[in-house]
Amino acid sequence: MAAGPEPDELWPLLRRHTQARIGLGRAGSGLPTRHRLGLQAAHAAARDAVHSPFAPEVVAAALTGMPTVRVRSAAGDRLTYLQRPDLGRRLDPTDRAHLPVGPWDVVFVVADGLSSRAVHEHAAAMVRATTTRLPGWRIAPVVLAEQARVALGDDIASAMGATMAVVLVGERPGMSAADSLGAYLTYRPTPGATTDADRNCLSNIRPPLGLSYETAATKLAALMARGRELGLTGVELKDESDHADVLDRLR
Repeated sequence: MAAGPEPDELWPLLRRHTQARIGLGRAGSGLPTRHRLGLQAAHAAARDAVHSPFAPEVVAAALTGMPTVRVRSAAGDRLTYLQRPDLGRRLDPTDRAHLPVGPWDVVFVVADGLSSRAVHEHAAAMVRATTTRLPGWRIAPVVLAEQARVALGDDIASAMGATMAVVLVGERPGMSAADSLGAYLTYRPTPGATTDADRNCLSNIRPPLGLSYETAATKLAALMARGRELGLTGVELKDESDHADVLDRLR
């Protein structure tokens, strides 16, 4: 029987398959200096992702040719947003009056969430990749939402008369990813009544280390089509995008 790799050779092999910090070794009773510094840098990146301001003009510029509208939540500043999640789920009353009314089949909401970096880097590409897979859909102007939680999409879709809401939001950063984008799909969202169980979520959209735009958009478009057919989203709607017949219909 062939001998396996030596212990010193095993950890580099395993690290090729995960971003987890494994086999870091030690220096005395602590971590080696380079790994300790790496952890401190990752922590700083996570904090920066949470506190860096959203620049909606960056996303709007990347969506050239697509109409956009900007809104804010009822959280007037970042500190309020972090301390009062409920305010991040409600539209600013003044901005509500400027939203265009449908009928729309879907509205895409680009929300800063807890990582504006993720939104700046990935949201526009994700919107474009998804909308190209939705021929015949009446797509509302893209809403760029500041100080926004996922449920703000319920308020926006209700105000605009959109049947579905897709919220692309910066996810809570971790020590391995500060730029992860999430996509939350909700059919006929109702402010104050829709729950997390009524949504479908695609997480970790951040090529090349997470989901690619193409894979995520194909899954999302398939969920949207099936959700419209069934008249629901959430726990009763399953991702079948890996099935060959579904992929063929989307190509």
